[in-house]
Amino acid sequence: MIRATGLRKKYGDLEAVRGIDVEVRPGESFGFLGPNGAGKSSTMRMIAAVSPPSGGELSILGMDPAVDGPSIRARIGVCPQEDTLDNELNVRDNLVVYGRYFGIPKAEVSSRADELLAFVQLTDKAKAKVEDLSGGMKRRLTIARSLVNNPDLLLLDEPTTGLDPQARHLLWDRLFRLKQQGVTLVLTTHYMDEAEQLCDRLVVMDGGLIVAEGSPLSLIQQHSTREVAELRFGVGEHESLATKVEDLAERVEVLPDRLLLYTSDGEATLAKVHERGLDPVAVLVRRSTLEDVFLRLTGRTLVD
Repeated sequence: MIRATGLRKKYGDLEAVRGIDVEVRPGESFGFLGPNGAGKSSTMRMIAAVSPPSGGELSILGMDPAVDGPSIRARIGVCPQEDTLDNELNVRDNLVVYGRYFGIPKAEVSSRADELLAFVQLTDKAKAKVEDLSGGMKRRLTIARSLVNNPDLLLLDEPTTGLDPQARHLLWDRLFRLKQQGVTLVLTTHYMDEAEQLCDRLVVMDGGLIVAEGSPLSLIQQHSTREVAELRFGVGEHESLATKVEDLAERVEVLPDRLLLYTSDGEATLAKVHERGLDPVAVLVRRSTLEDVFLRLTGRTLVD
């Protein structure tokens, strides 16, 4: 579906994407994980055939975006990071009018609009004004609009940013159903739980480069431990206390507000911490996540 080799994107002197290799297979959900400024959105704009590459090779649906841009755009759906809904139209007309841009006949696009509203659970809001929708409803409508042309490939840029947990889970369910229907999904996110939930494979990006690639589970197994013990001490104490516990874990990361001890058995590690007379203000034992992978690879958290 997508093949990129040595892909680059420059904006003047700034090189946002610095030569990446990506391959997305039919029917999979593929993710670009990384913080703001990593190059994710620039990559997505090139894949959407709306921003020309500055270097390297890029093939979308077997076509060259420099030559076949209109043909590519006719077969993909794009859910941008910011909602670009038409506030002058009601919810249903946002789908109908957008579908007409693709040359879809009126009767067909009308039927398609009703199907999509049902799919994203907005049927009862069909005649409502866009401005009266909640943030989660607007995101669901934006995704519905991106599906109006029955795309083979759906691009989602930060699909759940700013949504509450309930709205995020509902959106995840809709995207999972699309994948089951055979739609290839490509998404960017800086939420590690979202990437773990939605992605079959992903790349971790930082500074315009790919620093790791694989399934969420394989990346965690390769770059982190099974568990992490989080220790919170007083303000300003973490740096000095790190040396007192560094031999208790495979790796210790010092963050401004806590210590992370990477270990195969978090509870056993905590017991040893207490044996040394250390008394954290708060403790937590959890499994490793993709954010731990990113911290290991870059020394930064995903939300930096």
